[in-house]
Amino acid sequence: MSLDQNLISRMTEWRQHMHRFPECGFDLPLTADFIAEKLAGFGIEVTRNVGQQGIVGVLKCGDGSASIGLRADMDALFIHEENQFSHRSQHDGQMHACGHDGHSAMLLGAACYLAEHRNFNGTVHFIFQPDEEHGRGAQAMIDDGLFERFQIDEVYGLHNMPGLPEGSFTVRPGSLMASESSFEIVIDGVGGHAAMPHRGVDPIVVGSQVILGLQTIVSRNLSAIEETAVVSATEFVTNGTVNVIPSQVVIKGDCRCFTEDTLKRIEQSMERIVAGICQAAGASYKFELINTFYPTVNNPEQTQYAIQAARTVLGTENVETDCLPLTISEDFSSMLRVKPGCYALMGNGVESVGGCALHNPEYDFNDRILGDGAQYWIQLVNDRLK
Repeated sequence: MSLDQNLISRMTEWRQHMHRFPECGFDLPLTADFIAEKLAGFGIEVTRNVGQQGIVGVLKCGDGSASIGLRADMDALFIHEENQFSHRSQHDGQMHACGHDGHSAMLLGAACYLAEHRNFNGTVHFIFQPDEEHGRGAQAMIDDGLFERFQIDEVYGLHNMPGLPEGSFTVRPGSLMASESSFEIVIDGVGGHAAMPHRGVDPIVVGSQVILGLQTIVSRNLSAIEETAVVSATEFVTNGTVNVIPSQVVIKGDCRCFTEDTLKRIEQSMERIVAGICQAAGASYKFELINTFYPTVNNPEQTQYAIQAARTVLGTENVETDCLPLTISEDFSSMLRVKPGCYALMGNGVESVGGCALHNPEYDFNDRILGDGAQYWIQLVNDRLK
């Protein structure tokens, strides 16, 4: 199977159009209009406003009862673009610095091809998701009935990866990407004169002990083999001044891990450490851990289907099947908690803009991989809906 050059040219035009007019979060009126109009033009049934600005396109063929969901993200980042090419962002302070414009264009290309050829038996759901960057879009679509309103047996996602060669594909069964959780610890002591610390409870000393205690979670509470994690305190704020012992300290930070069981153990260990140190010092505390992204955990069976499709399109030698887990996060993880599926990475290139890091003001999606991405989606549909 090979795509018509005309379709690849159209995908390039669509991708660069979306790059020119980036939108962020759930505020995606132009992007949603553009994608919905394209899907409808292909003859695909379109449902809008699923999870605010989410879109689901439904394409049925034959009498098969099986179904598959293919997901692309639509949102951009609040970054001022520094590129000078003709399709650079026209929205100041916003840019597609993560390639979601390319992801949407690849899925649109696959939708166009499948709608025209209809050489499968079953139902394809084209899921275009808002607000991936803040970790809220997938859950918003789920909460709005994505998997109740649409019969979706399994779900797949795909992301470009700078630093991997064009034409390459990498994935692993099990945990592929980490969770992302933020924490806030508020410690209340008794402030006073810096010259008379014995008359109060110094929250700076208590907070310092808490930060040191947090460093023991990974080294002493988690398995060095089975529970990889990172716990980082990133802010330490007081209400004191040069000659005043503060009455309050606020500690904030970030933690990453690869399973929900590990995340629960981290949360329990954090509160135990904070409570113990504060009690010993006579201070009080408030503790909150806010999970933004769950770990991205691929189902082994669906991962094999993804590998098979990628090998057919790109060649066995270009498909890595057991890559190292990544500490970055992805809110497609929320969908994988509900339905079996697989999230994979496709090489964006190693030179020029193709190798520029994600979330960089000089990043650009590599248009040369649009055809590979669309063919992967098409092959996956053909394999799963025979």
